[in-house]
Amino acid sequence: MKNPIYTTLFCCSLLLSQGLLAQKKISELTLIYDYSVFIGNVKSDDIGAASHTVYIKGNKSRSEMRNALFSSTVIFDANTGFAVVLKEVSGQKLLIRLNPQNWSEKNQMYEGIVFKNTGETKEIAGYRCVKATGQTKSGMLISVYYTRDIVPENRLYDPAFRTLDGLPLEYELTNGNVRIQYRISRINLNPVPASRFDLPSSGYREMNYEESKKMNVGG
Repeated sequence: MKNPIYTTLFCCSLLLSQGLLAQKKISELTLIYDYSVFIGNVKSDDIGAASHTVYIKGNKSRSEMRNALFSSTVIFDANTGFAVVLKEVSGQKLLIRLNPQNWSEKNQMYEGIVFKNTGETKEIAGYRCVKATGQTKSGMLISVYYTRDIVPENRLYDPAFRTLDGLPLEYELTNGNVRIQYRISRINLNPVPASRFDLPSSGYREMNYEESKKMNVGG
């Protein structure tokens, strides 16, 4: 006669191992999102075609935001905590260096977010996704569909989702009557070239984070 306790433990262990096998942790990937801005229920046409591209390679990440009005790139090393921001402001090309304390200050609005699953699910880009919601200390609402099928080993590539148990494929940020909606358009699991994390050697005015705050361009 089988011991019921042993049988229960065996079943739980089997289910856990199946879940771990289904979840694929990856060290390198590229995510390309299309994003739109809404004022109330009206979509803004000012930014034109807008994209958000994320490159992850080990502990390094590169996040690019591009639209018709501006471009901004953030390169972050989770090992050291240092970051560099490249942006164009009023025709100027700026290179802003951030130390770990600057990085923490810049992203403090995302600290303490707790995501709660809603029970809603849907398939996005061939992956099963679960919907979760969270809120920042300032009151900004975050609604996200994420998958557990592929999970970056580097969980610090996006400060808004470092506590999320998966990879965000569709999400929406709501602050007052402004909504920014992101939808994945492409996922690339090929290796990311190391050159993606090289810094420009010329053409940029370099400054530190404190100087950028005085100029009101931030990081």
